[in-house]
Amino acid sequence: MTASRKAIAGVRTFAADVTSGFLEITHNSFALLGLAVAFVAIALTARPDLRQAGEDQLRGWLHARHVEEIGYPLEPGASERAMAINPKGLPREQAAVAYWLSKKYRVAPEPLAALVTEAYEIGKRNKLDPTLILAIIAIESSFNPFAQSSVGAQGLMQVMTSVHTDKYEGFGGQLAAFDPVANLRVGVKVLQECIARAGSLEGGLRYYVGAANLPHDGGYAAKVLAEHFRLRQVAGRPVVVAKPEMSTKAPAATEAQPAAEKVALLGNS
Repeated sequence: MTASRKAIAGVRTFAADVTSGFLEITHNSFALLGLAVAFVAIALTARPDLRQAGEDQLRGWLHARHVEEIGYPLEPGASERAMAINPKGLPREQAAVAYWLSKKYRVAPEPLAALVTEAYEIGKRNKLDPTLILAIIAIESSFNPFAQSSVGAQGLMQVMTSVHTDKYEGFGGQLAAFDPVANLRVGVKVLQECIARAGSLEGGLRYYVGAANLPHDGGYAAKVLAEHFRLRQVAGRPVVVAKPEMSTKAPAATEAQPAAEKVALLGNS
């Protein structure tokens, strides 16, 4: 055998030895890796606290990476917190009201649809015409949930938060005044108390705006009732009264309740 052939044979032998060694090492490595995975799985099954700690660390690492990449934390539940629904999914009457208010007050129809739904539900529970509730919101805040008056009335229904602090306790405190649903529910409760105290809707509106002991309410009750009248028309509800005129009379508990007020308080929901 010549020297060149011996060299080629030696290279082949070396290559075969290397290949065989690599396969043996790889096989042993996979075996060790499998054993390690099995050991970790058994350990995590036996120690759920370790599994939880590992998951927390992984979530923390992923969260930190996300913040580093885009500059703010990922909030997959943000859309669920948003107070907005598709008005196309509402009953025809509610959808008509939502679209009409959206156009008039230049507010997106989706959050308005959610408010309309809430107004109809709370109106049904409390025997109040939901279009009356929406009319008060329209006059008070033009559907701005962050509105605040010079005297401290806040939110959609411009509730005097400092006066009605107790009513917000069930919603987590005074800051709930700026939560649309919480403010609406508290405002309706205040409205009910005002109507009960005055004995009439118009008188209750005067109490609501803080004009019960004043010669007139600046036209507040008339504005609310006029908007209520229009909303009932939009909703296709029976309108059995004429547009109200501004009253300068102080509320009297003994006054007979006119038909307009019966419609507002007991309207079909």
